[in-house]
Amino acid sequence: MGMMEKLDVQADLAREYLTFRLGDEEYGIDILKVQEIRGYENPTRIANAPHFLKGVVNLRGTIVPIADLRMRFGCSLIEYNSFTVTIVLHIGQRTIGTVVDSVSDVMEIPADLIRPAPEMNASVGAEFIRGLAQVGERMVILLDIESMLLSQDMGLVD
Repeated sequence: MGMMEKLDVQADLAREYLTFRLGDEEYGIDILKVQEIRGYENPTRIANAPHFLKGVVNLRGTIVPIADLRMRFGCSLIEYNSFTVTIVLHIGQRTIGTVVDSVSDVMEIPADLIRPAPEMNASVGAEFIRGLAQVGERMVILLDIESMLLSQDMGLVD
């Protein structure tokens, strides 16, 4: 079996997603993009950055931009408390931190549970939503976190 066939077989199987909360919604991102989960610490501000770019932190010698997804998605209530976490992601060649209300868990979601997201005027552009998964009582919005963070309006890439 060639390398490409092997990858396709894996793509059909369940993927593991890290789920987290932003306001009342629960989102999931591919666990393979997650480097670590840290408590929130105040980043160093950067002049002229978009409002949802909180600044940067020094993570073991790497300067990591921190984007607050709650601001990016227009959540009404944004608090920094003991539940607030920064999910450190490895996206392409970059390390980017994203602030969320809380991390729920890691769940395996079979591909056949994932439905396409309906066209609606959501705070997240439809192009960044991989799909919706109903897992028991929970509706999880699966984000394409890579294309979202690398999109022009995030201001994280040139």
